[in-house]
Amino acid sequence: MSRPGKSGIALVDEEDTPLNSTINTTPLVDIMLVMLIIFLITVPVAVSIVEVELPQEKNQAVQSKPENVNISVDVDGNIYWNTVRMADDADLANRLRDAAFKVPQPEVHIRGDLSTEYLNVGKVVEAAQRAGIMKIGFITKAPPTGF
Repeated sequence: MSRPGKSGIALVDEEDTPLNSTINTTPLVDIMLVMLIIFLITVPVAVSIVEVELPQEKNQAVQSKPENVNISVDVDGNIYWNTVRMADDADLANRLRDAAFKVPQPEVHIRGDLSTEYLNVGKVVEAAQRAGIMKIGFITKAPPTGF
């Protein structure tokens, strides 16, 4: 209770004041407005791109030459050189190294089964690159027409 006749701060008992259970939303609104302004400024910078005319490419059927190397990877990860199964990765590396020294160097066409793990095809690509093969291609099915 406050004392009459004295100047200064009047003390009030806590029991006399009602409980304030409302949330002060002013700081929340201030933060949201600041974030809105930041996003409005940064979005145009993040979305802008440089105009570049991209080349158009058409897939053409590959004419298989007899000197080209066809490597197939089946579902189980077995690697085939034309139709001969490779015993191991070293056998594949040796054959690719021999092919890399031929003049003209043959192209390597890799046919990976749809259900095989990418690691199996990746090993063939890595071996061809390490051997020094300059032209590596992937053989796929033609997409359905009409799209």
